[in-house]
Amino acid sequence: MRPDRPVMAAPEESLRKRKAEAAGPVHGSPPGPGRDPAGCPARLRAGTFWLTRIVLLRALAFVYCVAFLVALHQNKQLIGDRGLLPCSTYLRSVQRHFRGQVSWDAVSYAPTILWLLDWSHMDSNLDALALLGLGISSFILVFGCANMILMAALWVLYMSLVNVGQIWYSFGWESQLLETGFLGIFLCPLWTLSPLPRGTPTSRIVLWGFRWLIFRIMLGAGLIKIRGDRCWRDLTCMDFHYETQPVPNPMAYFLHRSPWWFHHFETFSNHFLELVVPFFVFLGRRMCVLHGALQILFQVVLIISGNLSFLNWLTIVPSLACFDDATLGFLFPAGPGGLKDRVLKMQEEETREPQAPLTCGRMARRTANLALGVLITWLSIPVVVNLLSPQQVMNSSFNPLRIVNTYGAFGSITKERTEVILQGTASSNASSPDAEWEDYEFKCKPGNLRRRPCLISPYHYRLDWLMWFAAFQTYEHNEWIIHLAGKLLTNDAQALSLLAFNPFAGRAPPQVGPGRALQVQVQPPRGPACGRGQVVDSEEARPLLPTAQPPGPEGLLQVTGVAIPRAQLEAAQDLCPKK
Repeated sequence: MRPDRPVMAAPEESLRKRKAEAAGPVHGSPPGPGRDPAGCPARLRAGTFWLTRIVLLRALAFVYCVAFLVALHQNKQLIGDRGLLPCSTYLRSVQRHFRGQVSWDAVSYAPTILWLLDWSHMDSNLDALALLGLGISSFILVFGCANMILMAALWVLYMSLVNVGQIWYSFGWESQLLETGFLGIFLCPLWTLSPLPRGTPTSRIVLWGFRWLIFRIMLGAGLIKIRGDRCWRDLTCMDFHYETQPVPNPMAYFLHRSPWWFHHFETFSNHFLELVVPFFVFLGRRMCVLHGALQILFQVVLIISGNLSFLNWLTIVPSLACFDDATLGFLFPAGPGGLKDRVLKMQEEETREPQAPLTCGRMARRTANLALGVLITWLSIPVVVNLLSPQQVMNSSFNPLRIVNTYGAFGSITKERTEVILQGTASSNASSPDAEWEDYEFKCKPGNLRRRPCLISPYHYRLDWLMWFAAFQTYEHNEWIIHLAGKLLTNDAQALSLLAFNPFAGRAPPQVGPGRALQVQVQPPRGPACGRGQVVDSEEARPLLPTAQPPGPEGLLQVTGVAIPRAQLEAAQDLCPKK
């Protein structure tokens, strides 16, 4: 039997080994790297925000990338040397208002570094600002780290564009990006470029600045609705919103055809998310995390249902401040040497040495963060007064740097969609009933009834959005429409690059007619318009441009105070029909 004993001992030894493993490691033996004393993978502790900062910076850098990309593609056509509303003309008007000098009053009225540059090459200046901003934001997006200098540069560059962008940059998300970007400056160390700068933990004051921002965004949007259109109170606004929003996307058609009870549920949910959920941010960690998750889910739904530029993507950014490292750890790989593993080790070091030595640098940073808190508190006073006021205004700033602003969206809902259609004719007699009018097509704005709605979010076609607002007014309120018509009269290549289709490409410039403001309705899936392959059907038209127009492009443009190059004008006059 002796020879058999080693064979029988093997399972006994294996059994003892398994029992020992179940009982835990031998007393005094260190756990493996990235594992807790029980041998399980270690979990991040709640209450630190190292990974939160990385996610916040990358999300903010992504929005900056989109914003500067839009500026690079469209600024020359909109506010460049030969743009629809040249920013050099705007700066000169500001200068004249302040007695013809580039004084402190002029600079504080329109803070922009363009005051320091040569205005005779404004296209190059605008491209340089956009390219520099695009390069810096791309670096932060890829590497997930930044310092105060880079973030301040992004903020100054975009503020310089917003403050000369005039009506093209009048949307609420421009101020929201500047406020978010200003807070982002204080997320980072002064010089260090590292995802995990050990000497600069994420400031709680800055995190609460982001939470205060998302609280005001959502509550302001909710209050402006309750105080605004009656359809928000009787839960019927969503019956119209998908049809009449500025630039519908493909999903908007199907959502518009949803049953009435679904629209009522959407409206009620909107009120809950904007009027109740924002207060969760003040009710402890778990409710704050729930607040962040609900707001991000809400923004994702809005992204799916409409082309609201980068607004919803930007609104996600401050919501991320509701999450700590323990919540966001799943976004990072758990391998040794990775960011998550390094944060685990930093948390262990903090447990062993909870109080880091106070250096001059730490003292300076604490002072800067306290100053930021005092500044935000002071600038929030008129914003809070506005929130509590029955005459609440939305998307406004109380200071030229737009550090703390008011927000809101869709306080009133239009019940019928009005669409601007720009037309031209090659007929020698534009007033003749036989004149054949041809439509210009925009890149995303609805026009051709057979074209499917576009999907562009987070990108933003600024002209397309302004055409939606122009449909509610006349040319007296929007002189840029006359400027656009004048550009079309000369087949201006720069202006035409803002459009998707020019019916007079390779032909003589057109006579630009008074245009139409078509009223359109979304048709049911089996309606007559859809039978013809159309998504919408026109009902009636009214003129948008003046019926009595100057005979040529020179007169049209002089009326509105915008000039075009002499060579281009002479070429256009040769092609225009003679009266």
